[in-house]
Amino acid sequence: MRKPIIAGNWKMNKTRDEALQFIYAVNMDLPSREYVETVICPQAPVLRDLVKRQGEALRIGAQTMHEATDGAYTGEISAALLENLGVDYVIIGHSERREYFGDTDARVNLKLHQAFRHHLTPILCIGEQLEDRENDATETVVGTQLDAALKGLGKDQIEHLVIAYEPVWAIGTGKTATIEQAEATIAFIRRRITETIDEAVADKVRILYGGSVNPDNLPALLKTPNIDGALIGGASLSAKAFIQMADAALNR
Repeated sequence: MRKPIIAGNWKMNKTRDEALQFIYAVNMDLPSREYVETVICPQAPVLRDLVKRQGEALRIGAQTMHEATDGAYTGEISAALLENLGVDYVIIGHSERREYFGDTDARVNLKLHQAFRHHLTPILCIGEQLEDRENDATETVVGTQLDAALKGLGKDQIEHLVIAYEPVWAIGTGKTATIEQAEATIAFIRRRITETIDEAVADKVRILYGGSVNPDNLPALLKTPNIDGALIGGASLSAKAFIQMADAALNR
C-alpha cells in the first residue's frame, strides 16, 4: 500500500509567530511518519524557522522555486537554497503559479529536473479549468500537463514524485469535485503513467487530491483506491483540522 501524504499549502498566510504556534500545536499529535507523511508549505521567509522546529513526524516544503541554478532572478528562491535550509518538499506547477506567475508546462518540467538535482521531493500540481470540465476535456488537459511535466525524467525519479490533482474550479471556491470525479481523474493519471512509463512506476506514484479539502470530506476521498492523500489549502491553517486530516489518513 502506498503511504498517504497530508500536505498543507499555506499560500500567503500566517506570520512567523502564527507559524511557530502552529508547529508547537501539532508536533506531538501527528501520526508517525512510518504510516503517514505530513508536510506544511509556508511562506519562504519562515522555512528555516519551521525546519528547525519540526517534530519527528512533520516535514517542511516550499511553495515554489526557480528552475535556474542561480542568477539575476530578483525575488526568486533556488533549489540549492531550499536543500541547504533542510526543506524536503517543494510544490511545483500550482494553478496560481501557472495563472499569475507564468509557470508554463515547459517551466514546470525544468523545475522538476532542478528539484530532483537537489534531493527535493516535488509535489507536481495539475488540473483543469471549469470550462475544460464542462467540455469533457479534463483528460486531454490533465494528460497534456502530465506528459509535459514528466519529459526527460527517469523512472526512479517519477517513482518518488508526488502528484496533486487539483481541479482549478475547486480551489478556494468551496466547491469540491465529487468523489467519483476525483477518483476517475486520478485513476486516469495513473493509467497515463502506465501507458507512457510503465505499470510498476504508476503503482508507486502517490497521487493526491486538492480542492477545498477539509476534515469532513477527506475521509471519503481517502477510501477510494487511487487517492493517496491530499494537498490542502485553507483547512491546513488550523492546527486542529490538520491533525484531524492526518488522523483520517492514518485510519483510512
